[in-house]
Amino acid sequence: MLTFTMPGKSTLGDKLPQVPAFEVLRGAQQDDGTPDSRSFRVVDTVPGALVSRYAQRGQVQFIDPVGPSDPQVRSGKVFVYRVRTLISDKHPSPNSQDVSLRLYPVPEAVASLDATVTEQGIQLKWPAPARTSPGEALAGVKEYHVYRGELNPADASVPAAERPQSAWKVPRQRLGTTTTSDYVDSGFDYGKTYAYVVRSAVDSPGGPLESSDSPQAVVTPKDIFPPAAPQGIVAAIQPGAASGSLVVELSWSINVEADLAGYRVYRSGQEGAKGTLLTSDLLPSPEYRDTSVQAGQQYWYTVTAVDRSGNESAPSVAVAVEVAQPSR
Repeated sequence: MLTFTMPGKSTLGDKLPQVPAFEVLRGAQQDDGTPDSRSFRVVDTVPGALVSRYAQRGQVQFIDPVGPSDPQVRSGKVFVYRVRTLISDKHPSPNSQDVSLRLYPVPEAVASLDATVTEQGIQLKWPAPARTSPGEALAGVKEYHVYRGELNPADASVPAAERPQSAWKVPRQRLGTTTTSDYVDSGFDYGKTYAYVVRSAVDSPGGPLESSDSPQAVVTPKDIFPPAAPQGIVAAIQPGAASGSLVVELSWSINVEADLAGYRVYRSGQEGAKGTLLTSDLLPSPEYRDTSVQAGQQYWYTVTAVDRSGNESAPSVAVAVEVAQPSR
């Protein structure tokens, strides 16, 4: 990837009337280490109207997709890049400073990337590459780098190659590193749209090297996971406010889910049945007073927990309460 800053003024110091196009040129070095001026060829010309697609954080980022069959790669020669801008074909700017680099074999791109939303997080899985980009057997991958960006939901279905820079709410950044071919992202927000890619990395004489991107996995996680069923339900019969009346006081252990919204209480006159919902609104705390019991009846109570997405837990273990007849 080449990174550079586009000029805003002419060589005379005047503000440019329009965004110039830019040309990327690639050449080779001579045996004495100097650039071979006769070897330079234009890699690509990007019109000024399209420059914004390559802009990120005030700089232009350009990727030259060099294939393993490229003669310059096979020759093992050093690559030399230079950039120039153009307002018209007849008036190119002077060449930028030359940038030299040597290419080393990298792993082939990860062939596929699967993303599954689980209760623990977004589970990413991919097959380990077996060859280098030139097609030779790969001795092994040192590690994998996982990248994540946030997309505008409306642009999620646009193919990655056609997606404008404005589609990204948060630019893609490295999320984590793993030595296995799977990764769990637990630091996400439900309802946001994420795009993931994975790159494999190997050591080289020039330092760690990454492969090109895997296919993108785009996912908008939705919370479909209910809280745990409440535990430790305790019931006690207490005198009511009115003379001779009784109430059933229920309490239970508090749920620990961060997105807990509250609780619901159900009562049944038959063992094994869920019964009737007693609480029209969610209870914010783990306690409830049932003032509608009748003497001489037996009741079974269950409690459920509800999260902010509306997911309701399984019912708690039922607790049985027998309301005795008042003594005369």
